[in-house]
Formats: sequence, C-alpha cells, structure tokens
Amino acid sequence: MSFLRRRMVADSSKLRISNLSFEKEDDKKEQYKSPQRRSYSSKKWSCWDNCCWFIGVIGSVWWFLLFFYNAMPDSIPQYVTMAITGPLPDPPGVKLRKEGLTANHPVVLVPGIVTGGLELWEGRQCAEGLLGKRLWGGSFGEFYKRPLCWLEHISLDNETGFDPPGIRVRPVSGLVAADYFARGYFVWAVTIANLAHIGYEEKSLYMAAYDWRLSFQNTEVRDQSLSRIKSNIELLVATHGGKKVVVVPHSMGVQYFLHFMKWVETPAPRGGGGGSDWCARHIKAVMNIGAPFLGSPKSIALHFSIEVRDIANLRAQAPGFLDKDVFGLQTFKHLMRMFRTWDATFSMVPKGGETIWGGLDWSPEIDSFDDSTKKRKNNSTRNTGQNTKRHMCNTKGVNYGRLISFRKEWSEIHSSKFERADFKNVSKADEIANSSNCDIWLEYHEMGKKAIKAVADHKVYTAGSILDLLHYVAPKLMARGASHFSYGIADNLDDPKYEHYKYWSNPLETKLPNAPDMEIFSLYGVGLSTERGYIYKVATPSNCNIPFQIDTSVDGDSEDSCLKGGVFSGDGDETVPVISAGFMCAKGWRGKTRFNPSGIRTYIREYNHAPPANLLEGRGTQSASHVDLLGNFAVIEDVLRVAAGASGEDLGGDPLDSKLRSDDNDLVSLLHGFYSVNHLLVVFVGNLHVD
Repeated sequence: MSFLRRRMVADSSKLRISNLSFEKEDDKKEQYKSPQRRSYSSKKWSCWDNCCWFIGVIGSVWWFLLFFYNAMPDSIPQYVTMAITGPLPDPPGVKLRKEGLTANHPVVLVPGIVTGGLELWEGRQCAEGLLGKRLWGGSFGEFYKRPLCWLEHISLDNETGFDPPGIRVRPVSGLVAADYFARGYFVWAVTIANLAHIGYEEKSLYMAAYDWRLSFQNTEVRDQSLSRIKSNIELLVATHGGKKVVVVPHSMGVQYFLHFMKWVETPAPRGGGGGSDWCARHIKAVMNIGAPFLGSPKSIALHFSIEVRDIANLRAQAPGFLDKDVFGLQTFKHLMRMFRTWDATFSMVPKGGETIWGGLDWSPEIDSFDDSTKKRKNNSTRNTGQNTKRHMCNTKGVNYGRLISFRKEWSEIHSSKFERADFKNVSKADEIANSSNCDIWLEYHEMGKKAIKAVADHKVYTAGSILDLLHYVAPKLMARGASHFSYGIADNLDDPKYEHYKYWSNPLETKLPNAPDMEIFSLYGVGLSTERGYIYKVATPSNCNIPFQIDTSVDGDSEDSCLKGGVFSGDGDETVPVISAGFMCAKGWRGKTRFNPSGIRTYIREYNHAPPANLLEGRGTQSASHVDLLGNFAVIEDVLRVAAGASGEDLGGDPLDSKLRSDDNDLVSLLHGFYSVNHLLVVFVGNLHVD
C-alpha cells in the first residue's frame, strides 16, 4: 500500500508538470499569433455590426413578405376574416339576384385619373425588354428597378402634351385596365364582380379606358379614344335589342364623359357627328361616383408645390430627405416635373371662381355651417344602423374662400385690415438658378427672390385669383392648360365661343345634351376630412428647389379645429368637397335651367362614411373615401338597380326633391342670373343633407 501511495504521488506530480508544460506551449502559441488575429479574437460587437445585422433582418423579412404576398391567393384574406368574424353579409349582387334582379341595360365604366393601366409600346434603350408591359398599375416593378427611366417614359412632352419622341405609352384595354390599381388594391373589381352576380359578362360590360394623362381632346387626336367610346356604346345598344347603356364614371372620368357628351353631338370634324339626339338614343342614365364637377382644391396644391396633406406631413417628419438628391432622385422635383406634364390634371382646378368657392371674407360652408350641422347630427342618408359619425370640426377662424394663405394671420383677419401687394407686374429677372443648370424642368427656376417675395406678399388667394397665381409662377404650363380647359361661368351659352372644346368639361360653361328621358346621378361620400385650403410658407431658396411649401407647423386654436398641419378641412370624401360633387345635380341642373335646357332629371345620393369594424375588413364595405366608394355596398346596390332597369324615383328620389318643389320659381331666377349667390349657396349647403 505504501508503494501505491508513493506511485500516486509521483503520478500527480508528473501531471502537474505536464499541465505546466502545456500552458507554456499555449503561451508560446499566443505570442506567435499576429496582432490582427489576437484583436479579432477579442473584438466586441460594434454599432456597425448592429446596423448590418438590422439591415439584413429587414431585407430578409421584406423579401419573405414579398414572396408571401405574390404567392398568396386573393381569397385568403376573405377566408381569414370569415374564420374570425363569421360569415360575411351577402354582397349586393348576390342579394339582388335573390330578389330576382338580372342584367338588363349594358354598362359602361369610365375610370378616373391614375386608376387606369398604361403599357409601353416603344421606348428608349433603358426600357429594353418592357415592350407591351405595364409601366403604370400592377406591381410597379419597373419603378423600383429603374426609377429615372420610368419617370422619363411616364412623363409627357412639356411643349406638345404628347409622348416625347421615341416613346409610346398607351392605355391598357379591357376590364383589366382598371380592375385593380395594384395587387390587392381594388378599383373597379368589386363593382365588376357584383355586376357578374346578376348576369353581366364582358359582352355587356365595357371599360372606357383612355390615357388619363392627356387632355381630353388629345385622347381623341392621338388614340381616337372618344370615337372608340362612341362605337362601343353604339355596338352595345345594337347587340342588346336597343336597350340604352348605363354609364358609370368615377372621379375625373366624370369630367371626361361630360366632355364626351358634348363632343359626340358636335358635327364632324370637330366632334363625333352623332347629332343632337345621340345621347337621347343611347344613354339611359349617367351615375357619377365621386364627381369633381367643379374641381378640387387638392389640384391647386399639387400644381403649386406638388403637395397635399399626406405628402406635407411626410416632408415634415423627414425634413430635407425628399428634397435631397437621394440615390440620384430629387424626389419632389421629379414628381412635380412629371405631374406638370399631365395636361388632364388641369381639369381638376376649381371652377366657378369666387361665386362657387367663396371670396376673401365669406365661404358657403361657413355661412350655413351652424344651421346645417344641427340637422345633420343624426343623419345617415344611406348607411343606417352603423357607426356613421359625420366629420365635424371647429370652424372658428376658418374662411374656406381663401384657398391659399401665406401665414396663419392672413387666413383669419378681415380683408379690410391688411393690404396685398400686386405680384403680376414684378419682374422675374433676378433668377436664382437658370433652368439650363438644372436637369429637371421647372419654371420656378426662372423666378427670382423678388418674384417669390411678391407672391408671398399678396398674402391670400381665392378661387378668383388662384389662376393668376399659377399663370405667374408657371406661364408655359398654364398656357398649355388654358388651351384645353376653362374655369369660368358662362354669361351666354349661345355665344359661339362656347363651341370650343376647352369649355366642354366645365358644367358651368356648357349645356347638357337634349335628352329629357335621361337621368343623371351624383353619388358621393360625406363625413370625411377633405382638403379645402392651405397655409403656405416660403422655403429656403436653392438650386432646383420648389420655393413654396405647406406650413405644417400651423394648427388651429382648438383641438377640434378645421385647421391642422397647415391644411383647412371641410366635408367630403377626402378628395372632392361636397360643394363640388353635389352642386350641379342639386342646383345647377335641377329642373329646366340654362345649363340643362331639356330638363334631364338629376339626383344626388349621399353615403356617410363608416370605417371598417376591424383590420380584417380591409377598406370596408361602407367606406365613403374617394376610391373606396367603388367598393361601397350601398353605392354598388344603387348602380346595379339602375342597370337592372330602375329609375331615380324607384331608388327613392333624393332628399332635395320636396325642398326644391317649394321654391322652384325662385331657384330658376337664381340660376339664370346667379343673383344673390350667397343665398343660393346657403340654401344649397343647408338643404343638401336633409333626409
């Protein structure tokens, strides 16, 4: 045993010696390691590693979601919603089919601005491989891949208003032209599906696609789009036993079809040569959805600074980012250049001047606001039994007649308490940047500091002076626009000058066709905050810079003020104010008037906004938003009933009938002379929402 103990002690001492030798060898190896390897092995996780890791995770998640989005069937969201909330209510088509309604009159759909697809038929070298593919609509894949090339092809020529040399972009044809704007974002798809439920198919449906960038008359010059609409309507009537068509225009498509109705009865070669009774023989009803009959203030902000409320808020959250040359894209400047080449956008500039939109010290909404809101608190024209709270805001200090104001104080105080400088005669000679030094065509580069200051010193602009402002800051742009569109009120519609096509899309400067049996509807949304005016500031001058911006720092004096983020809001569908959508059918065309000499019956149908009950409902079935109206079940039901043969009276008329019968004589005198305009508009706005 003593031998074993001595052996174990000896072994343990040897083990300690061997361990020490290994440690010495490790120390020697560590000494021979390069400094770089030693620092690498002891390096800590840095901020740069965090950034790279974060970008990698975001990129991986993005590509996974993109793959899932493209692989997911369109019906999956519906199945998920049904699994959580239970069975959905029958869509209008299914409901009406159970009632026995079937397809009757052929239907023509007229899309609005930006909602129709555009495809490439000839392009520059940078667009190789895109022949016949969509540049606008669908996935917008080419925009992400080659943005500058995409912008070059989607823009029109600044001088001619047509495609630039070597480029041919044309509208997509068929129902797919405007069924979806992008994957998952419907435009006409829901309406088409419900029409199919009661028996419609492609031979009884026609999508009147056109290039929405061109001026209305130029769609005929280049593509013969107006002639195609005429031929297709005649074919539909002939193949359906003489049954007239029901036309359903949306947004700017309303103005486009108004232009068409005047064009088709005008003798060739200036028009379609269909004769004065063409509309009477071919059209049963025109059901205008979200109709900007008298324009939209949004158009002013877009032409002036390429901003609306959402864009201005985005700019405020990321100051300077969208103005800088990020990855070769000067975002705002490129957007303005593109937008200003689209001549059709001029059709959306407010029409009727101060007579319709208000002046320096009055506006129709404010004068009748207190009385009308009392009547409207519990009103729900179409969406009864739902959560349909109307948009209400505090109008203290608000004057909607001032469409643009520089500084909040000039938007509030009475016009007698301040002076306005005349900007029209101020020279633009002291240019801050010559347009030849900037690769983006903007007429602002021809304006000097004095000219910019003069615009701001004018302080406020109404619908009567806004055209002077645009002519001053962009004379070439407005010269092209003024050759295709007009914005006044006709004194004498028998004057030969109103035979020019530039007046045909303005309902205040043209007559409705001689079609006493035809019906015209205005179906529009209410209860949503809709842009009505703006407060601007002068931006810091620099090369290739837009000198004017919406002042998002300005808010009203109360939390519920109609002034938020430099934008005055009123009632409407988020894009078109009520006064633009409802005035013509409520007053201007009501009965036999100088604008409606044959007495075409007109109806208004309001749809109160009801938000979706949960996120799974998507955009909802009772939304009154401008585009979402095309998926509103109440709107679709009205369209289907008229297409199946119903009249406006069958739908219940509209809430104005009883009121107007009591003062028809007074109304006629008001319309013929536009006397006592303030009273006219007060009656209009006050009565527009009565059930």
